[in-house]
Amino acid sequence: MQECYRVIRRLSEVALFAAVLGCSGRDAEPTDFEVTARYPHDPSAYTQGLLSAKGFLYESTGRYGHSELRRVELQTGRVLASRALPPDRFGEGLALIGDVLVQLTWKAGVAYRYDAETLTLRDSLHYPGEGWGLATDGEVLFLSDGSDSIRVLSPESFQVLRVVHVRLKGAPLYKLNELEFTDGALLANVYESNWVLRIDPETGNVLRLIDLSELFPDRPPSAEVMNGLAVAPDGVQLLVTGKFWPTVFQVRLTPVAAP
Repeated sequence: MQECYRVIRRLSEVALFAAVLGCSGRDAEPTDFEVTARYPHDPSAYTQGLLSAKGFLYESTGRYGHSELRRVELQTGRVLASRALPPDRFGEGLALIGDVLVQLTWKAGVAYRYDAETLTLRDSLHYPGEGWGLATDGEVLFLSDGSDSIRVLSPESFQVLRVVHVRLKGAPLYKLNELEFTDGALLANVYESNWVLRIDPETGNVLRLIDLSELFPDRPPSAEVMNGLAVAPDGVQLLVTGKFWPTVFQVRLTPVAAP
């Protein structure tokens, strides 16, 4: 039954992107990937945001009454330090800018800012609407809210500087969730799917579709959707995990060979 569900979900995802592309799917050929390492991950972590910095993983977890900010040892998955959110706050995206960790909340419209070394709460900022994913290029913050739009924010005030509308061949793509910034582009996990989009942060145009459907084919029933993108410590590869996943995968992306 689980295998049947996985196949049906996979076919639905392919059909969705083929419909958006207006083609048989040739343009949606996935980027090949190679798993280069596997690391333990707390299977009770409802992963919402992930980043790698200073030799550690930093993770934002969700669910009311369970949301935390964590510093994690990548090699062992051990939680070295944590900071719980109030029980009425649902943790979401996470970004590190300078020495400050910024953590979103889902519906509360509050972003918490912490000292990256101690996880001490510095202050909080407010924003309208929902918060899903968060990333930074070192200058500004990029915030997703489940729509086709990504807000570009001032990290000091959370003032909206501009809005990027994500388009694939002119069509909007929704459910943009976990974000990461690498090599001049944004990566966005499409919620409830195994797709990652590579997005031009200036135009919003999708530069590449990355299909990770075969990353964790034998995932246990307790493991939910993929959600968690971080640049690996080598600065080139990616770390990928999901909600209640027992594993963090390190992957190397390789372009699909031209016909």
